[in-house]
Amino acid sequence: MKYGCVIDAAYFLAFGDLAREAENAGWDGIFIADAIGIQTKEYPASDWFDPWVVLAVMADRTERIRLGTLITPISRRRPWKLGREVATLDHLSGGRMIFSVGLGAAKDDCGFYAVGEQMDLKGRAELMDEGLEIVAALWNGTPVTRSGKHFKVDGMTLLPRPVQNPRVPIWVVGVWPKEKSMKRAVSWDGVIMQKYASKPWDKDTPGDVVALREYVAANRSNSSPFDIVVQSFGSDLSAKGRAAAREEAAALADSGATWLMEHFLSAEDPKTAAKWIRQGPPR
Repeated sequence: MKYGCVIDAAYFLAFGDLAREAENAGWDGIFIADAIGIQTKEYPASDWFDPWVVLAVMADRTERIRLGTLITPISRRRPWKLGREVATLDHLSGGRMIFSVGLGAAKDDCGFYAVGEQMDLKGRAELMDEGLEIVAALWNGTPVTRSGKHFKVDGMTLLPRPVQNPRVPIWVVGVWPKEKSMKRAVSWDGVIMQKYASKPWDKDTPGDVVALREYVAANRSNSSPFDIVVQSFGSDLSAKGRAAAREEAAALADSGATWLMEHFLSAEDPKTAAKWIRQGPPR
């Protein structure tokens, strides 16, 4: 199993240093949020950042570690522009990008509700499906023609192709055990597990992963590599100490998880985040 750390905070000027810290500490990946601005009645406007600009800095400061967003709400993006951005970062990083997508926190992100973006769940799902098909097709480096409900592409070719072959891995949030959501996820390169009707900090258990792994085996139509991504929120593992964290992580690995993402929600400043990252993953 591989280990990723997720930086959800807004101190983006430190992200290049934190990426290097993560690489030196043995993490396999470092991931950042993709939002325009988190702003609700409970959370007033605060500093935020553009993930693609920040990822370019992180790519420049590192050599080995995988990079990406967790997650990109593809429904509000032009897929040809998004495909260009991710492919560019794949070249800048030497083939280290991972592209993870979901419907997004539309009610919390003013980049949805304050600017007239699609809020309807079904509409956002349609936009995501069409967008993913276009992005993946454009990464082939051959002319793409598509005419869907939301997007039209007429003979467009996007060069250069990403460094990775056949493409930058695409991970999709899959709400377990909702059939429609899971069918979408298993058609790509990985599923980011999210339990239906759970709170964000509810942990994925080994039993959950076993059930998900069995679903993937029964419903996936090809034998290419596929990732099962589980998450730990609020520094759950770190708070228990690394010995307990290693035991819990090992159980998830044995159940079939291929990535464990550790979110450091309690890291209120770069120094705190760096201290947390330097502990290294719970191998």
